Amino acid sequence: MKYLHLVWAALMRRKTRTALTVASIVAAFLLFGLLDGIRVAFAQLGKNADGAQRLQTASRLSFIETLPKALGKRIELVDNIEAVTYASWFGGTYQGPRNQIFSFAVAPNYLDLYPEIEVAQAERDAFANTRTGILVGEKLMQRFDWKVGDRIPLQSSIFPNSDGSMNWSFDIVGVLRNRGGKQGGFNDQMLLMHYDYYAESTPYVDNEVGWYVSRVSDVRRADRAAKAIDALSANSPHETRTMTEGAAIASQLKQMADIGMIVSAIMGAVFFTLLLLTGNTMAQAVRERTSELAVLKTIGFSSPSVLMLVLAESMVLVVFGGVLGLGLAAAASAVLNLVAGDMIRLPGIEWRSWLLGLGLMAAIGLVVGALPALRAMRLNIVDALAGR
Repeated sequence: MKYLHLVWAALMRRKTRTALTVASIVAAFLLFGLLDGIRVAFAQLGKNADGAQRLQTASRLSFIETLPKALGKRIELVDNIEAVTYASWFGGTYQGPRNQIFSFAVAPNYLDLYPEIEVAQAERDAFANTRTGILVGEKLMQRFDWKVGDRIPLQSSIFPNSDGSMNWSFDIVGVLRNRGGKQGGFNDQMLLMHYDYYAESTPYVDNEVGWYVSRVSDVRRADRAAKAIDALSANSPHETRTMTEGAAIASQLKQMADIGMIVSAIMGAVFFTLLLLTGNTMAQAVRERTSELAVLKTIGFSSPSVLMLVLAESMVLVVFGGVLGLGLAAAASAVLNLVAGDMIRLPGIEWRSWLLGLGLMAAIGLVVGALPALRAMRLNIVDALAGR
């Protein structure tokens, strides 16, 4: 600690270079913190459903597999289940495949299980009485400049209609809003249509639904209810997996890609680049101070002391930027959870992530400082002062 002022002076010798290097380290560990949170979230998904008001039941094999419609009646009989609804993915697009829309064909009671979604009673009545009616999220209405009463064309990327084309027409009868003006999720960016109309109009749906949503009476026993639901279809062609809604969304994403491998590959590339950048900074800093290091040796600093000074400089640089980056990642996780509502839940920066991060900081600091420190330790005083 008594030589900390020397380390600090060395870092402040080129303030702009040090600031840019620290910014790079902060960015690297900010990305590490967020990606590690995603990795932990995917690793923990579906392990326990206790505390969840709603459960989602889908095919255990794949989220694109459908379930028999008759299963809904059996789920209603499960202990602690007070209401059940169902939905199917429509795969809607508007004016081309780039404008993907979260569009679902839903049961008549679907909105009853989502009290956080607000729809005017008159619009709910219109939806119930209009076969081709749809309810559209407020943000989606603004995005495409739609209004209630418009008849809009949609294309399904999956299901043809009764005439064999992928073109469908719907009538906007109401608007979906987050109750109380709450922000987050995508309730105000989705589109709901009648399941019955959808099922009657396409030949590819035969008493099958995409998934079920159940509301439990006692959230403390939600995990037991989830296991009981899955037991209904055990050893059948339609085995299910029941979990919380947030875990179900994460599971669907996980089936599309190996999240762990992607996260590891990104973090590996980021830290490899960081090693090159920080290593170059340290090597350049030591080369610029060759004569100064020679003076330190002249006034009595031993070679091991010079080695430790350069290593300390490297460690302070990396640890300072790394801790700041992980701190920003913790704050960013909290903000993302707030904005995303209940649809996406990052666990934040856990103590294991902090330990892993600190270990990486120490390892990177030692690696990037090792060669410059060895060069400084082996420095010949006469040659250094002579500029050789």
